[in-house]
Amino acid sequence: MTVTQLWRFPVKSMIGERLDTADVHDLGIDGDRQWGVVDLDTDLVLTARRIPELLLAEPVRRADGTISVRLPDGTVATSDDQLSAWLDRPVALRRPASDERGWYEIADDDDDPDSDWIRWHGPKGVWHDSTRTRLSIVSEDALGDWDVRRFRPNVVVSGGDERDLVDTDVVVGSTSLRVMKEIDRCVIVTRPQPGLDRDKTVLQAVAQERAGNLGVGAVVRGAGRISVGDRLLPRSG
Repeated sequence: MTVTQLWRFPVKSMIGERLDTADVHDLGIDGDRQWGVVDLDTDLVLTARRIPELLLAEPVRRADGTISVRLPDGTVATSDDQLSAWLDRPVALRRPASDERGWYEIADDDDDPDSDWIRWHGPKGVWHDSTRTRLSIVSEDALGDWDVRRFRPNVVVSGGDERDLVDTDVVVGSTSLRVMKEIDRCVIVTRPQPGLDRDKTVLQAVAQERAGNLGVGAVVRGAGRISVGDRLLPRSG
């Protein structure tokens, strides 16, 4: 398999940025999901499951390494007050402390607006909501005609089925990965994004054709760098 695309998502559930090369460490791609919008009333890290509007906002890097947010109307929000006014709730754009674990939620039934919401803790030091993975991989074959942005992967590959990587160790570039599991998909893949309409058939097709999973998740065994064009090779020794 060969890397054809690399993606980083600086703010959880917001627009991502495409890369040619990415530095990778134990938390995943450097800068990936390192910022999140936290609801100050509930302490939840907000995602597009509950707040679809997040997918329409774009992170803007400042010279000092902090993040502003370009809102759908083109306004660049530079304060939590502006974000709170946009989302109509008190929020803060935050980075996690090294020992901090975010709270996340998912609806028990995506089709029921009155469904119960299930909550859980994510891993320390990053706004990932999976405790078992830090980097996601999907193949071009799995994506087919779907726009890659719906699935928000870090690495897109050609030349094989990513499911074959589960429970294996691979080297890509100078980075070593352990591929842990398939990624189960939620309602986020159906949400509208810039240039993409709402499409409930995406999740239905993933459920029917792939048992609800698309892409695989990995943890980082050895830090390094990944570039477009790198091959995924079995790790020896």
